Amino acid sequence: MLKDVHASLDEFESILVERLRNIIKRDPFKMRCLRALQMLDLPQGYIGAGFVRNAIWDELHEKSTPTPLNDIDVIYFSSDTRRPPTVVAQHANESLPKTAAQSKRISAEKALEQKIECELARLVPDVSWQVKNQARMHVAHNHAPYKSCYESISYWIERETCVAVKLTANDGIDILAPFGLVANFAGTISINPKYPRPDVFNERVASKSWLNTWPQLKIVK
Repeated sequence: MLKDVHASLDEFESILVERLRNIIKRDPFKMRCLRALQMLDLPQGYIGAGFVRNAIWDELHEKSTPTPLNDIDVIYFSSDTRRPPTVVAQHANESLPKTAAQSKRISAEKALEQKIECELARLVPDVSWQVKNQARMHVAHNHAPYKSCYESISYWIERETCVAVKLTANDGIDILAPFGLVANFAGTISINPKYPRPDVFNERVASKSWLNTWPQLKIVK
């Protein structure tokens, strides 16, 4: 009996995955953004958060046109991608304090992220690109280093925000969804059960006016 339940849940999740792929593929703008990202060939390069979450909410509300995005969140994962030689060499400098070394490393990574943003803006202008290397994001939360984008997005504020997509060969769509897609298609806004931050969650729900844009959504705490 338990195996049957798990099989049914897996089948339902597969249906939702295909539904999301169809939602993304029907949107020429989103496909254009995904193709631009694909051209850069970033390690574990995905577009996540509102890019995907809002598309599902638009579908649930039967919106005829996509809700405009404030920004497009690009994530990738690289512990040493194209760092300037001075940053790589700093590990050999024993006189440099660890905190200063870490600060210089993060500054170099942010500079690279900005270069990627500029290249994406050249390919798809008139949108705000936000690029973050997830290999450094554990520092902000005092976590152990993350091992992948899949792990890093599992700490995002809302369960429904923990989702990302990228193009594969022949315009296939790969999906990262650490908590699955059931909550997304249920029309809920729920706190991350793995890393709950109620104050941040409540502030985001209030400031982003999600319930005004998508009035059928339900808050689940």
